[in-house]
Amino acid sequence: MHTFTALDAFVFLFYFVIVASYGWYVYKRKRGHGSSASHDYFLAEGSLTWWAIGASVIASNISAEQFIGMSGSGFTMGMAVASYEWLGAASLLLVAVFFMPVYLRNKIYTMPQFLHERYNGTVAMIMAVFWLLLYVVVNLTSILYLGALAISSIGGFPILACMLVLAVSAVFITLGGMKVIGYTDVIQVACLVLGGLVTTWLALDMVAGLDGGSGVLHGLKVLGQQAPEHFNMIFKQSDAFYMDLPGLSVLLGGMWIVNLNYWGCNQYITQRALGADLPTARAGLLCAAFLKMLMPVIVVLPGIAAYVLHQHGAFGGALLQGGELNPDRAYPTLLNLLPAGLKGVAFAALSAAVVASLAGKANSIATIFTLDVYQKAIRRDASEARLVWIGRVSVVVAMALAVLIAPMMGIDKKGGFQYIQEYTGFVSPGIFAMFILGFFWKRTTAGAALFATIGGFLMSILLKFLPAMVNLAFLAPLGFAKANAAGVYEMPFIDRMGFVFLFCVAGMVALSLAAPARAGRAMVVEAQMFRVSARFLAGSLIIVGMLVALYAAWW
Repeated sequence: MHTFTALDAFVFLFYFVIVASYGWYVYKRKRGHGSSASHDYFLAEGSLTWWAIGASVIASNISAEQFIGMSGSGFTMGMAVASYEWLGAASLLLVAVFFMPVYLRNKIYTMPQFLHERYNGTVAMIMAVFWLLLYVVVNLTSILYLGALAISSIGGFPILACMLVLAVSAVFITLGGMKVIGYTDVIQVACLVLGGLVTTWLALDMVAGLDGGSGVLHGLKVLGQQAPEHFNMIFKQSDAFYMDLPGLSVLLGGMWIVNLNYWGCNQYITQRALGADLPTARAGLLCAAFLKMLMPVIVVLPGIAAYVLHQHGAFGGALLQGGELNPDRAYPTLLNLLPAGLKGVAFAALSAAVVASLAGKANSIATIFTLDVYQKAIRRDASEARLVWIGRVSVVVAMALAVLIAPMMGIDKKGGFQYIQEYTGFVSPGIFAMFILGFFWKRTTAGAALFATIGGFLMSILLKFLPAMVNLAFLAPLGFAKANAAGVYEMPFIDRMGFVFLFCVAGMVALSLAAPARAGRAMVVEAQMFRVSARFLAGSLIIVGMLVALYAAWW
């Protein structure tokens, strides 16, 4: 196992110097143009190109939970976990076609603003506070702690020191505003992809060497021969991981709720495109969709390779933690096998993913707090300069809170990917129902929106604990339940989300029809808004064709 050499440290520091210098250049150039308006700071209004938007979307999304958690899932369940990435690419296309026109046509800059204008201030303020708590307590803490844990295991540095370096780096980028974030994310994603592909190449070459061969293609052949079960995209009910990815529900059910809510109703994702015109925003999301198709090669394939190598005893006890196998150690262990220099590149790639994601979330926290809480509830007459200052202060405060509470959250015990899904999945169906009906059904009322938010959360909790009270065996023939080790029939998490979404929609429709016709403002929605360019259509068809081919090959 290679140690972290002076060459690795040089490569890693060189990467940070490049990112910091470029961020400072973008910041100074922006200041040179004399723009300090709040929308420029929070949204980089009109200044991000399509490729900067696409890179920034992916940089905000890909972080330690993918590199560590999803790679660990690749180790255990295989390529099936790539559905989160590949259906995410398809969801980005739907968001670009149907969501972005509504946001941009109605001049929506934040998600709480949409709720305020579509429903009322009460709904908007409740959700603004909720999103702030979710982003700080769940997202920032998990990414910061998991990133620090991974970097600590690779470089041998103290976890607290890693957390502080990551936090300070993210704050430095975030203080420059969305324009700095967007353009530095281009470098971050380039480093992320380069370092990730280097790790994948090394892992596959090591697998190829198991039967005396070499090269990536031979490594893929050996993977298919020695771990064929790891290339099943759709699990059967008898499979061990059916509860995680329940068969056709991945393609036809709750997985769409997960992805469409995340990519279409999530401030720190949509924020990248909300400052652009519609053609640029759509091109940026199409770019992000293509990058998303690449992610399983970077984060899932190494996990499968690590599984095969582990079966041959290549890692010794490196994957053991407390005497038990911990799949989340697979990716850091692979990075430790990289030769000097390349290890620094891969180390920088992981750091880039963490810092970019932290910066994106911190900027979204600042945007929501400043524009939707401070300006609306604390100081309505705040100047543009004051709003920007408040945004910067909120970035520092949010990051400091994350550093303080992250070690106390038990994130490493839950697993990062599962940790985030567990806490966001209870509210995703209600939020998505509230948005989708708010877009396309003018009759939807504020009371119905509150029902979706609160009722959806309560229904999620009920279905979570329902197996302890009711025998769900009658759902097993339909594929919506499976017996656990104790013989208790449980409902897969993704199916729960699908049922809660249908419950929320039905309740919203009933409440809206029972109420007097709404006199408030509905969103401007016109048929021509959803027309797309020939280039966007061609790019979308390529992605759809790739998805069909992948699922057909690995069904």
